[in-house]
Amino acid sequence: MKLFPLHLIPNDTTIDFMRHRRPVLAFMLVLLIASIAIIGLKGFSFALEFTGGTMVRTHFEHPIHVDKVRERLVTAGIHNAQVQSVGGGNDVMVRLQPEKEHNNAADAAQQVADKVRAAVTTSDNPATVQPGEFVGPQVGRDLAMNGVYATLFMLVGFLVYIAARFELKFALVASITAFFDLILTIAYMSMLGREFDLTVLAGLLSVMGFAVNDIIVVFDRVRENFRSLRVDSLEVLNRSINQTLSRTIITAVMFFLSAMALYLYGGQSMEGLAETHMIGAIIVVVSSVIVAVPMLTIGPFRVSKQDLMPKAKDHAELARRP
Repeated sequence: MKLFPLHLIPNDTTIDFMRHRRPVLAFMLVLLIASIAIIGLKGFSFALEFTGGTMVRTHFEHPIHVDKVRERLVTAGIHNAQVQSVGGGNDVMVRLQPEKEHNNAADAAQQVADKVRAAVTTSDNPATVQPGEFVGPQVGRDLAMNGVYATLFMLVGFLVYIAARFELKFALVASITAFFDLILTIAYMSMLGREFDLTVLAGLLSVMGFAVNDIIVVFDRVRENFRSLRVDSLEVLNRSINQTLSRTIITAVMFFLSAMALYLYGGQSMEGLAETHMIGAIIVVVSSVIVAVPMLTIGPFRVSKQDLMPKAKDHAELARRP
């Protein structure tokens, strides 16, 4: 593989990925169980979108950096506030978690807004605030459920699409692998205590799409090789991985670098999305090589040449081509 001036992987690689497939798959199963345990024990640090709270839009007379606003809020005793630059450099959005039991008074949100203004305003850069907007916990619960529905929708969609394009075995393996990637990425975010907000959720869905796209490319080569090569199944799978290895790594590197650029220059509001993409890129490239294809050799997922021989509809489609 030639990436920029670097030559990382020879085009004729013959790495025997299938040789240690069983212990590797067993290790991945242990890793999956450990990830689920981490998620169960540590849980998530849900953002305001999911927990409810108050949003306060603050306008400064002069441009101000969000880090400076955070420092002033912490100094004033307001912790765990999300501060995001909006519009130009003069406006920031401050999001606050609910404090104990929410005050249901009519002017409760306004009281929070006044508290924020008092904390961040200075004589040389005074601030004004718009009336605070309270987000109820029910909104957060609905949003969380919508996230679950979106994830399930993607998994089912992948299952149906790949089953129609290949075989049901491939669809199940691809969905299991995408789920594996999702759980490991979530466990990483949970372990680090990364706040779980909408950008992280969007990042997780993107990682799943990236994972399935990568797996489909490898599966395409598996099907092609099964039909054209007269060697045993393990050799077919090995060649398929080696032939697509360069493409898999290049795609993951590009995905990782674009996420890193977003992480470095996108500001704090984009950190969750970028971090999810970066760790997801690493997990996907590993799992598509040592999880997805090796699973095609075990139990009910074992594939054979007969499974992948052209069907009658394929012949009809070929006959229609010019």
